[in-house]
Amino acid sequence: MSLRINETVPDFEASTSQGPIRFHDWIGDDWAILFSHPKDFTPVCTTEFGAVARLDAEWKKRGTKVIGVSVDGVEEHKGWIDDIETYCGSDVGFPIIADEDLKVSKLFNMLPAEAYLPDGRTPADSATVRSVFIIGPDKQLKLSMTYPMNVGRNFGEILRALDALQTAAGHGVATPADWRVGEDVIIPPTVSDDDARARFGEFEAPLPYVRKTRQPH
Repeated sequence: MSLRINETVPDFEASTSQGPIRFHDWIGDDWAILFSHPKDFTPVCTTEFGAVARLDAEWKKRGTKVIGVSVDGVEEHKGWIDDIETYCGSDVGFPIIADEDLKVSKLFNMLPAEAYLPDGRTPADSATVRSVFIIGPDKQLKLSMTYPMNVGRNFGEILRALDALQTAAGHGVATPADWRVGEDVIIPPTVSDDDARARFGEFEAPLPYVRKTRQPH
C-alpha cells in the first residue's frame, strides 16, 4: 500500500555519501526532501542532481534538508558526484543514500517487495525509483510526486510546492492553483467568516466558498 499524505514516513538506518544516518534523526526539526533515482551515472538524473545542487541556498533559506537515494553503493555515489559537479558547476552539498539492498526503495513503496537487482542490471530494473517526497518536521509526508524515467523533474515546481506547504502549515491557509509567494491565499472552508475577519482582516469572496486574502507574514 502506498504511503499516504500525513502518514509518518518510515525511519531507517543507511549508508550515504556523507556517512551513516538514521533518517528521522537526520531530519531533526527541519523540513526534508527525499528524491530518488534508478541508477548512478544516468543522464536525466545527473541533470536533476545538478539542479538540486544549484538550489542549495534556496533549500537553506526554507529550513529544508535534501537527500538523494540511488540503488548503487557509496563509492559509486562519490564518483557520480564528481561528474555532477563537473556538469552543473556547483558543489553537491547533500548526501546520497546507498540503497543497494533496495530497503529504502521498498519502505517508500517505490519498488515491490519482491524486487531485486539482477546481474548486469540497467536503470530499467529499478525504473520506479523516480519519486520526490516532501516531509515536514513532524516526520509526516506532505507531498509526493512520481515521474517516468524519460522526463526530468521540475525542481522549480518542487520549490514552489514547498513554499505553499510551509505557508499553509504556518498560517492555517490554503493556496490556489499556480500560487507563488506573495500572492493571495485561500481561507479554508472550516473557518467562519467572522473568524476569518478576526484572523486575516477583510477578504474577497468571488464565490461564497472561495474566500481570498493577502498572504500572512
